[in-house]
Amino acid sequence: MSSTHTLLELAHQLEQAGKPFVIATVVWCERPTSAKPGARAIIEADGHITGWIGGSCAQPVVVREAVRALREGGEPSLLRLGAPVTVGIHRDVRAFPMSCASGGILEIYMEPHLPQPQLILVGDSPVVAALSQLAPVLDFAVTHLNHTDLSQVPIDQRTLIVVATHGQYDEDVLTQALQSPAAYVGMVASHRRADACRSYLRMSGLEERQIARLKAPAGLDIGAMTPEEIASSILAELVQVRRQSILMEGGGENVAAEGQDSLSSAVHSTALDPVCGMMVEIANARHLSTYNGRNVYFCCPACKRLFEANPEEYLVQSER
Repeated sequence: MSSTHTLLELAHQLEQAGKPFVIATVVWCERPTSAKPGARAIIEADGHITGWIGGSCAQPVVVREAVRALREGGEPSLLRLGAPVTVGIHRDVRAFPMSCASGGILEIYMEPHLPQPQLILVGDSPVVAALSQLAPVLDFAVTHLNHTDLSQVPIDQRTLIVVATHGQYDEDVLTQALQSPAAYVGMVASHRRADACRSYLRMSGLEERQIARLKAPAGLDIGAMTPEEIASSILAELVQVRRQSILMEGGGENVAAEGQDSLSSAVHSTALDPVCGMMVEIANARHLSTYNGRNVYFCCPACKRLFEANPEEYLVQSER
């Protein structure tokens, strides 16, 4: 089985399991580089990498940038290693020095794949019917419930909940939803009905910070009148929530969810290689020197040798 076929199978498995990942593909190189155009790897949320996009000079940067993109919900971008520019961002290109003594330049296309956010629709109304039809077009995974028990569906920080029961059991559902880690909880109702519902929730013992999470009436104020227009205003608000990265950071009180934990644990402590300017993961660093009681980390033995030959020169440069 070819490596490409194996990576495609892994990507399919991760998508089916609802796990985030990044496909990194080398699209251009200037020799000498160990990876050539077409080289590809998959990086998961915990930093695990499958495939090949370069050795010790390239891989740590690619993994770190992949984890960052997943954490921030980033769009596809181009990563350039070896460009003779200072570390920074220029439009859609993130440029970093190539630390290998042999030189070379790599351009790597970073393509994040994030699970569809789950949209739970509660109730049986024309607005819910319209949302059920329109939401999948905007890449929301829809779950429709006609009862008050939210325990039957998994809810995490990527979940959005819209309640539209026409007063039949709004309060019962909202009591559960507002205590969940859902990123968004909205209710289709008039302002008067929403105020009455908040009073009930307050008397039921919910805290003010929980009640404050309720968006009611749900949706952006666009003057919507018909069920389809109201559904459109709600979807516009949900897209706004998604684009503000609230889903990735957690919108509820209980944000210690498994997905967020795996992302956070992948952000390792790093140090700057004073010779080439590359960021080195301290936990996995193989090349270390001690100078004036301070540990200095390097990406490769060549950088270590250059530093130890004249440490003051490189320490001064790195502090500028």
